[in-house]
Amino acid sequence: MITPHPIRQFVEATNEGATEAFLGTFTADAVLIDWGRRFRGRKQIAEWNASDNIGVQSNLRIISIVRSDGAYRVRIAVTGNGFNGEGDMTFTLDGDLISSLVIA
Repeated sequence: MITPHPIRQFVEATNEGATEAFLGTFTADAVLIDWGRRFRGRKQIAEWNASDNIGVQSNLRIISIVRSDGAYRVRIAVTGNGFNGEGDMTFTLDGDLISSLVIA
């Protein structure tokens, strides 16, 4: 499956440490849920990004993508100074932006 543009941008911005580009992948009222912790809107997502993503030099590599029920379940390998290992990210898109991301 071809990686949808917003998901590709999310990964590329993370890997490049490009915070503004990363935040620009989300809708203004997007929701990010990371193992039960909920972040709503770009301001809260920016806080998560600083503590759990670009702020800990995360590097992401897509392993697989499956489309299901209007969302994309992406298996991701993560390395950096935070979480290291594989996990699933479920993206819901609104046009060219991410409206919801659930990390589990």
